[in-house]
Amino acid sequence: MNVVRARNLDLNLLRVLVAVADAGSVTKAAARLYLTQSAVSAALSRLSESLETPMLVRHGRGAILTSRAARLVTEVRPLLEAMLQASLAPARFDPRKSERIIRVGLADYADEWLLPPLLRRLGRDAPNMRLVCTPVQFRTVVEALATRRVDLAATVIDKLPQAILRTPLIRGHFVCLFDPRHVNLGARPGKRAYLAQEHVIVSFNGDLRGTVEDRFGVERRVRCSVASFSAIGAIVDGSPLVATLPDVFAAHVLRQRPHLRSARFPFAHPAGGMDLLWPAALDEDEACAFVRAAIIDIARQVPAPS
Repeated sequence: MNVVRARNLDLNLLRVLVAVADAGSVTKAAARLYLTQSAVSAALSRLSESLETPMLVRHGRGAILTSRAARLVTEVRPLLEAMLQASLAPARFDPRKSERIIRVGLADYADEWLLPPLLRRLGRDAPNMRLVCTPVQFRTVVEALATRRVDLAATVIDKLPQAILRTPLIRGHFVCLFDPRHVNLGARPGKRAYLAQEHVIVSFNGDLRGTVEDRFGVERRVRCSVASFSAIGAIVDGSPLVATLPDVFAAHVLRQRPHLRSARFPFAHPAGGMDLLWPAALDEDEACAFVRAAIIDIARQVPAPS
């Protein structure tokens, strides 16, 4: 064989040869390859010239593969299939090189404990990955995940459709947060003492009802309703208002405002908390799995409320 011709062999010609062998004729192979019959014939002629051996011989009114061409098809077909599978397979995820943008839905107090350590970790292990963070809560998170507005979410929710997967992040209970300079509540208030106070609540409905009213069937003296937890510490500080909130967030406020106090919530309730949610369709997405694993590890390191 001419070495120069072999070196310059167009590997696409081998694909044409295999297509002719599979189809049983030049005409049918041309249809499968979306080429003209003359183009397929020309490709086989070029392959014959490059390998210095004919690919087809006349047989009746048509043509058949030569024995050399048939052996070549047997040897080349598995290699072509392997190349196709390699081309279709997703590129292996390398966090050091990835430039993925991950869209994260966050409950309004998740960013306080999650985002700073997550960004530090990504800066160290995946410096080119970026986050787009969007506020979500139990009324909006399913739609946000289903429409891929977010790739994953950290929030509080009860029921989920089967298409959304979850794993627990943080578990805890409600506590009361207050300023002891203006509120005499004590560490273990009873229901009557609790309901006698004026309250600031977080309401996702934009009204004067919160989780306590909906879950426990009682009415508090609500002075103020806000849409998120972010301002609760500032509102309670220096006021006669009591806030009821998850103990994890209360601990965060107390670290910033150590002169405030927390007390036991007087109504019995099971432990609840925040979950990490993601669409089942992204369960095997390596970039999303990488970020999920980082979030789960960060949640394990969140100190338990004292």
